[in-house]
Amino acid sequence: MNLLKLFFPIPNLSNLNLEPSPPSSDPGKLFLNVCCDYLIIFLLMGPIGTGKSTFINSIRTTFQGYNCASAPSSSEIADGLGKDSYTLQLRSHKLRNGKDGFLPFVMIDTMGVEAGDSNGIHTDDIVSTLQGRIKDGYDFNPSAAIREKDPRYNHNPTMKDKIHCLVFVLPADKISMVDDDILKKMKTVRKRARDAGIPQVVIMTMVDKACPLVKDDLKKIYTSKKIKKKMEECSTKVGVPMNYIFPIKCYSEEVEPQVEIDALILMALTNMVNFANDYVEDQSEEEEE
Repeated sequence: MNLLKLFFPIPNLSNLNLEPSPPSSDPGKLFLNVCCDYLIIFLLMGPIGTGKSTFINSIRTTFQGYNCASAPSSSEIADGLGKDSYTLQLRSHKLRNGKDGFLPFVMIDTMGVEAGDSNGIHTDDIVSTLQGRIKDGYDFNPSAAIREKDPRYNHNPTMKDKIHCLVFVLPADKISMVDDDILKKMKTVRKRARDAGIPQVVIMTMVDKACPLVKDDLKKIYTSKKIKKKMEECSTKVGVPMNYIFPIKCYSEEVEPQVEIDALILMALTNMVNFANDYVEDQSEEEEE
């Protein structure tokens, strides 16, 4: 397995050491300083077909060192915006750190966000998930949010049940095509997360489709004017600052791990874990006061 040295200034990928690291190196060691005694939880949110499940699979590929597909993904993800959501349940994905156990965080995949009141995941269900009130395996109902009498409703969520970082997933090549109603729903959830102090990031997928130069050479991702423009557009539409937006390429056509793809994924993950870790520490301090 090709492992990476991640001693780099963020986000200048041109300065990143992309040479294989010694066999003793382990990207999982980046996350040994996570403060809490329980798993950090990331909630993925975005329109249908933007690559939420593919992002999870790509993380697995990065850490496992081989092509992984443990989170089923729609074949329409490659088109940027699919027609039907493949994920219909709230699914929690634990991530292996090679052969040495698991990483200290999980990814929660959800039904895609769609335009219209009776389409896609219900906004109230996303908010309830943020609050830790929906248990793993809940079947989403686009027409109605979860009820308190539902067996998968958590009446007494603790910090270990709540979301520690909200992750929007959007396609770089089709950001301008995202429906205004979808953006409105995302902003509603973003405001609820903001009010709760939950950090928010954007994973901007499909950068290779947004810029031919980046498709030919991923190391040009942070010098590409097109990618910068897409990040600015994403920041304006969603309301997330530029330095919380991470352009990446997920594994799609590749059958073997690629150093450049892994570097971008690890860069994004490192920031996500740091943001979530800070949030958990702050919440723990408030509870002690």
